Amino acid sequence: MKGKVVLAYSGGLDTSVSVNWLKENYNMDVIAALVDCGQPDDLNEVYDRAVSSGVCKAIIIDAKDEFVNDFIFPSIKANLKYEKNYPLATALARPLIVKKLVEVADNEGAEAIAHGCTAKGNDQVRFDVGIRSLNPKLKIIAPLREWNLSREEEIEYAENHGIKINVTKKSPYSIDENLWGRSIECGVLEDPWNEPPEEIYKWTKISKNIGDCEYIELEFENGVPIAIDEEKIPLIKIIEKINKIAGSFGIGRIDMVENRLVGIKSREIYESPAAELLIEAHRQLESLVLDRDLVHYKYLIEEKMAEMIYYGLWFTPLMDCLKKFIEESQKFVSGIIKIKLEYKSFSVIGRKSIYSLYDEKLATYNKEDVFDPKHSESFIKIWGYPYEILGKKGRINGKDMER
Repeated sequence: MKGKVVLAYSGGLDTSVSVNWLKENYNMDVIAALVDCGQPDDLNEVYDRAVSSGVCKAIIIDAKDEFVNDFIFPSIKANLKYEKNYPLATALARPLIVKKLVEVADNEGAEAIAHGCTAKGNDQVRFDVGIRSLNPKLKIIAPLREWNLSREEEIEYAENHGIKINVTKKSPYSIDENLWGRSIECGVLEDPWNEPPEEIYKWTKISKNIGDCEYIELEFENGVPIAIDEEKIPLIKIIEKINKIAGSFGIGRIDMVENRLVGIKSREIYESPAAELLIEAHRQLESLVLDRDLVHYKYLIEEKMAEMIYYGLWFTPLMDCLKKFIEESQKFVSGIIKIKLEYKSFSVIGRKSIYSLYDEKLATYNKEDVFDPKHSESFIKIWGYPYEILGKKGRINGKDMER
């Protein structure tokens, strides 16, 4: 009796050729699991592609709501960006996909899980560590690590075996999409000096002109976006609406060289209009309603969380603790942020909240000012005592001036 392997199937080049390779090299029945995290692809077409590739079974799993509630919500609340730029769209979806793959493997009695990750990418770590965390008994098969084909050779393999693929040698880009963002790599993008060709952009095709502008208002409740322009709709709809509006201005393009976990640098292009706006709007609202020490300490938590997600460490005790900290910090993060959209840029231009800690009578320089300037001199004197004493002892700028 043949064993079963659950393949994380996306319909892209890597997973499409993996089906035939798994059958040839492991003689296993392949179950294709398509996890819907809000990618705009026609999953019915992807399903048909999986069936035609020779899998014994294909499954579509609707995980959009879970992706929003358990991953995007925490991401917004924590203002998550890896290396201060990447909103972690692909990285956030991986632990959810892993969770679903393990569930399918359990339900189908499979002994292994396979994925199409390459040996130099981050995703292999996210899949492998996640699977081992949730079910260490499952065997992990990574065809692209064992096979070691170039992208051109993969395309030739697909052509020679009659495998339907959605890439060509002229357009060899590797693309990953979900509700939170779109990533593009490979091809001419591998030279960090090359300007990204306009053809690679899909979510941020520019239809606006220089000088055009538009305003939107985003309402948050306990750190969660609940409305756009006073219309209360589910976050999925808010994201889709922002992607359409902001994307038309060319907002949400990210071009960065990032540090991969495996130790190499890679040039990555991302499109994430909604993620860019929602994270910045949320951050600006926090600056209005949270006290200084909480805001500053939260920066440290956010950076650690972003790094852990990028590194594939979602299913860990530390991540659970950090998420609880973030959740506790959001009790008063409710209010409205006004954003101005312009050609390839946006800015927060208004903030308001019933929990605002901003006191105009203390901040103003007008005659309504209630700030007592006499307090400042005493405060500064006490604040500076340690450094004044160092100066008196001759220890200036870390040097002993008396020797």
